[in-house]
Amino acid sequence: MHIDLNADLGEGCDSDEALLDLVSSANIACGWHAGGAGLMRDCVRWAMQKGVAIGAHPSFNDPENFGRSEMQLSSAEIYAGVLYQLGALDAITRGEGGRIHHLKPHGALYNQAARDPDLAEAIVAAVHAFDPAIMIYGLANSQLVDATRRAGLVAVEEVFADRGYRSDGSLVPRGQPGALLEDENQVLERTLAMIRNKEVRAVDGATVPLNAETICLHGDGPHALAFARRIRDRLAEESIEVARVTYLPQLQAAMHF
Repeated sequence: MHIDLNADLGEGCDSDEALLDLVSSANIACGWHAGGAGLMRDCVRWAMQKGVAIGAHPSFNDPENFGRSEMQLSSAEIYAGVLYQLGALDAITRGEGGRIHHLKPHGALYNQAARDPDLAEAIVAAVHAFDPAIMIYGLANSQLVDATRRAGLVAVEEVFADRGYRSDGSLVPRGQPGALLEDENQVLERTLAMIRNKEVRAVDGATVPLNAETICLHGDGPHALAFARRIRDRLAEESIEVARVTYLPQLQAAMHF
């Protein structure tokens, strides 16, 4: 068995370079909620040195709230904003001799795209126009996953090791009871259940089926790095390989990836 581990980087934490030794995919902030050109370049360089897949992590233009406040924007505004941020990271990545592998929205943009089909389609349209070989990471069972597949792009279904789930498969909003799991042993066991059994227990006790293709490890907590090491060690003990998501051979040929 194998699984992709991803982390959100370039957001001002001191553990970015060390986390890249433990994950297979990196989602690099594009400047609208955190980060900037210099930090983007550092993360790209580190990722390339360590063989980690480079992903864009666009958000609403909302640095004051770290991109976590919902905004009601038109599809045209979402489309332009995603293109703008993709272009920024792509310029830096190509300048270092690399290529963007995937895109994962950040914060409120991610959560709204999970339930709003129009917003999801605007994100997908921007990616399709920019480079249809870029994969899109979205919440498992979400509108973003559905919109990506309807457009003929590759969707990668994401799950969260340390976030609470509701019975409809959505994440418990931050600030509500059960939103963040802090018991490391509980998170480890739940991670294995999501990989092996393709399900997660919701906060109300319901069992939610999901297809875990990539797992997000949050890199902004005080114990993030130590916990990432624990997850890697446990996966190795269970003979679960950590590896980036790749295309099927026929899709690679079709897209010249």
